[in-house]
Amino acid sequence: MFASEVYTSRRLTLLAKMAEKGAKGLAIFLGNVESPMNYWDNCYKFRQDSNFLYFWGIDEPLFAATLDLESGEECIYGNDVDIDDIIWMGPQDSVAVKAASVGVANSRPYSDFAKAVAAARAKGREIHFLPAARHYTQMTLASILGLAPEEVVTAGKKGCAKASDALVRSVIGMRLVRDSLEIAEIDKACDLGYEMHTVARQGVKVGTVEQEIVGRMEGTTMCKGWGPSFATILTQHGEIFHCHSHEAVIEPGKLLVIDAGAESNVHYASDFTRTYPTAGKYTSQQRDIYQIVYECNELAFEFVRPGVRYRDVHLAVARHMLDSLSQLGLVKGDLDTMLAEGIAGLFMPHGLGHNMGMDVHDMEDLGENLVGYDDDQTRSPQLGLGSLRMARTLVPGNVLTDEPGIYFIPDLIESWKKDGVDKGMVNYEKLKEYYTFGGIRLEDDVLVTEDGARRLGSKRLPIAPDEVEAAMAAE
Repeated sequence: MFASEVYTSRRLTLLAKMAEKGAKGLAIFLGNVESPMNYWDNCYKFRQDSNFLYFWGIDEPLFAATLDLESGEECIYGNDVDIDDIIWMGPQDSVAVKAASVGVANSRPYSDFAKAVAAARAKGREIHFLPAARHYTQMTLASILGLAPEEVVTAGKKGCAKASDALVRSVIGMRLVRDSLEIAEIDKACDLGYEMHTVARQGVKVGTVEQEIVGRMEGTTMCKGWGPSFATILTQHGEIFHCHSHEAVIEPGKLLVIDAGAESNVHYASDFTRTYPTAGKYTSQQRDIYQIVYECNELAFEFVRPGVRYRDVHLAVARHMLDSLSQLGLVKGDLDTMLAEGIAGLFMPHGLGHNMGMDVHDMEDLGENLVGYDDDQTRSPQLGLGSLRMARTLVPGNVLTDEPGIYFIPDLIESWKKDGVDKGMVNYEKLKEYYTFGGIRLEDDVLVTEDGARRLGSKRLPIAPDEVEAAMAAE
């Protein structure tokens, strides 16, 4: 938790932004509750809703808040503990004390939240809400607002039509630009991510079960932070983007993709990816592809600065990738034509990066297009470019990932070959040599500064192929 003045300032800024948009009425915020794993007293580890944390700061279940956009009145809703709670939890501060700790003078019982919303609705006041992410929030919002449950959640990339456009855009506008306190926390999360990845790299030994590596690296995050910022990806099948199966044994001659991040104790994230040769050295084929991905990562970072559209950075990376793949004989034709036809999507079907902050894919619960695209931008229908989650014009304070990759996905290759998607620009015969290759992804976290960019964290994980092999040899 930050100082109370931080949360007070954020709410005042929100009021000003909503006033600029002509918004009136009541803005409501619903925190998360405990989520039972199999019965009520055995719950998953609690994680507060990030928007509630950002404006109201209380990192506990069963809290809600209202902000009157006309009077500026604020209120936090929660329940004081009784003796039965104290037996299990020990003495607790009152809701009033917790509210005061984040600069809020008014507090009421949790049940009064629904009553306050009902009273505002009865007076014909507009209720501004953000899309729900959790099931409890979804059902509660639907109930108190008189909407169907499916009407209060984000529908794919477009957002939630019934949610307050003014509130959603105001929150996005605020959270996209990190202040110095947030940047310091993300740096901490990145340093912890560096440690977890170092532990992982040290565990890459032929004969080791993948799960052992995952256990050690995730344990590192829980020793010094909240834990992993998302479900760890560690696999010798790098062509599967979100492979969370870890029962395989490390085999020689493979590539091990490790995509993992840490979350700080005040809930800011890191997200790194490295790809290691399981036996400590890349084969010549692996090194050729790795070098291309490494160059793409470096190129993207060189382009990042205020005023640049990250969509253009993605395209510059895709062009360099195609140029390099053509030198290996995997694609052929005019570079600009291949780029325009989306040929890079066969090898990198995902976007170059995404926003990162309190969540590893920050604010995408509000609508991926609203978060990642300027109003004058539209999402491409092409594979790869169409998956770009961050396309905006960059401004100082943006935090985003730089994560190019090259993957050889046999089913996708065969599908393109069958349908002629490549228009004769892909060498399918040569690609047969890569059907068991897997994939390579290299990811860093980047802050846009006033005059350029810097990689977050006090260190950088080894990334150049010689650096990686040297680090593995030393370990």
